[in-house]
Amino acid sequence: MKTVITFGVFDQLHNGHINLLRASKELGDFLIVAVATDLYALERGKLCVADTLQMRMQNIKNCGLADLVVAEEYEGHKIDLIQKYHADIVTAGSDWQGHFDYLKEYCDVIYLPRTEGISSTKLRNQSYPKIRLGMIGNGRIANRFLSESVLIPGLEVSSVYNPHTMSAERFAEKHIGLQVRSTAEELFAETDAVYICSPHDTHYGYAKQALESGRHVLCEKPAVLKKAEAEELFDFAARNSLVFMEGIKTAYSPGFLRLIKLVKSGVIGDVYDIDASFTRLTEAGVREWQDRQYGGSFTEFGSYVLLPVLKLFGCTYDEIRFDSVLTENGLDGYTKTTLIYGNQTATLRTGLNVKTEGQMIISGTKGYLHAEAPWWKTSVFEIRHEDPDRKERYCVPFAGDGLRYEIADFVCRIWGCSGRENRLLPEESITMAGIMESFLQKRKPG
Repeated sequence: MKTVITFGVFDQLHNGHINLLRASKELGDFLIVAVATDLYALERGKLCVADTLQMRMQNIKNCGLADLVVAEEYEGHKIDLIQKYHADIVTAGSDWQGHFDYLKEYCDVIYLPRTEGISSTKLRNQSYPKIRLGMIGNGRIANRFLSESVLIPGLEVSSVYNPHTMSAERFAEKHIGLQVRSTAEELFAETDAVYICSPHDTHYGYAKQALESGRHVLCEKPAVLKKAEAEELFDFAARNSLVFMEGIKTAYSPGFLRLIKLVKSGVIGDVYDIDASFTRLTEAGVREWQDRQYGGSFTEFGSYVLLPVLKLFGCTYDEIRFDSVLTENGLDGYTKTTLIYGNQTATLRTGLNVKTEGQMIISGTKGYLHAEAPWWKTSVFEIRHEDPDRKERYCVPFAGDGLRYEIADFVCRIWGCSGRENRLLPEESITMAGIMESFLQKRKPG
């Protein structure tokens, strides 16, 4: 019996996929179709996969051409699957010509003609409406956002609003096609969604105004600075079928998602301690130092270091402590945060004028996970054991500035694609807002 295997994402199964499967089937007696998991598709740069893994595998089964449908889970899995099933032939579309030649060591590789004029991307563009997005604010991150947003199909960033109109106009001059709007209401009138990257203390007001106008909202971290405000916004969005999402890019990146899944699988045993740092030596004159009420290191970086703690320990902690080194203007140049969950602890460090190693260590009863700096751009981490020679090293792509991951999640959630809601839960954002509120109350002079 001659076994043929082919690999792909197979999102929104279409005639091009069917033609590939039919031609592959004709080359042998038994056809195996390996479908990329949601996480592996993300690692491969497929940012806006509409169908879940279960849906994509079921669609392959329903077409009646595959004798076996399996999941492809990681880089290098192709070789493992070829050897496991003793495949004689690997097939791929002609648009991948030469890309899989490395597999010729294990079996024959045949590139089949591609069906012209059809693709999953084109189908998504036809199936889902284009999302017009407006930006509120045009600070440093706005340039990076625009650079990453062009990679997301179905999204058009059309306009920007800043109460300081001249600043918005200078920003728009650098970005062809971006229109300046003189009021937030004008921006809402011509958009479906907004991205808020204005100063921290303005987030709540703009987000509430946008949601009440029926617009989906992606808001930079920290989304808001009070627990009650976060609860109000998430509740309003849910009741009105709107998306309100906090933009912590780490939460949506493939490396961090894989890291959390591995730890939750028990590979390092029961977790009892998390140690994470995010520090950056920052020059005077930037927003982090100028905003004397809401600037400082914890409001700037605290969302990142809190993220793995809430993911692994949950949102109900017993005790929290902040130890800060304040500068002359009353802001924290450095803060060490300690959270206690029964017999579990987390130590978190943020700094603007103090530098630490930007790593993360998660300690368990069977070993520990070490994520290399900068861990919040999660790309390289190791599982380490008592035996120093026993290490499992993971390398996962973190593309560009990483904002593409959160933007893609935002777009897919607006489209109604399932399977993405758990990447940053509302209760996690609400808990972060409550912690920010507690910190700011403690930091008040006197």
